[in-house]
Amino acid sequence: MQVTVRYFAIVRETIGRSEETVSVSPGETTTDLLARLTAATPSLTPLLRSIMVMVNQEYVRADHPLHDGDELALIPPVSGGENGSRYFRVQAEVIDAREVEGRVASPGMGAIVTFTGTVRDQARGRTVASLEYEAYAPAAEKMLRQIGDEISANWAIDRVAIVHRVGVLTVGEASVVIAVAAPHRADAFAACHYAIDRIKQIVPIWKKELYADGAAWIGSESEYQRDADKVSDLIFRS
Repeated sequence: MQVTVRYFAIVRETIGRSEETVSVSPGETTTDLLARLTAATPSLTPLLRSIMVMVNQEYVRADHPLHDGDELALIPPVSGGENGSRYFRVQAEVIDAREVEGRVASPGMGAIVTFTGTVRDQARGRTVASLEYEAYAPAAEKMLRQIGDEISANWAIDRVAIVHRVGVLTVGEASVVIAVAAPHRADAFAACHYAIDRIKQIVPIWKKELYADGAAWIGSESEYQRDADKVSDLIFRS
């Protein structure tokens, strides 16, 4: 089977070409192909943490199976350039909050506010063993970008990064990290608060709570969290 692989920006410069056709075996996945590419070009390895993968112009997970005629694209972070930096992603990998902060940092910004939502061990009077997040990833990332647009319109802030986990998370793991950089801390705090509220309102990500004696899918928690004031889920740094 033949697959076309396309490279852009820093990935293209690292690989030394913009595209190529490679042979893949039946059952080979995007992860398998990335392993082959990094073996051939080891300098690509440090970039993998921030690269997203598209197959036939759709974002896919790491274990996506490849088929004859597919077009696979390695997508480096999209930057807003000198006027700002925006990054929105849904991923199965562990989130590095400092890496997310680094995407919005700038010498011209006086404040970086970071929100980290973590898995707590209690909810609704029950002991939580773990959480499972499921997302309609392409639509979810589109909605995250919309939230970034709303923040830009409301506060003239263009340095926003939001990363949300999917899959099974244990107690203490980060489920979402939001980083906002602004010239002044008040705007950065307000925009970060706005972002997490909007995520719970419009982003197609669903959560299942797993208990020792069962499990339950949880719908929108906006009202529940407002009433319960779950401050243990909020870690602000500026």
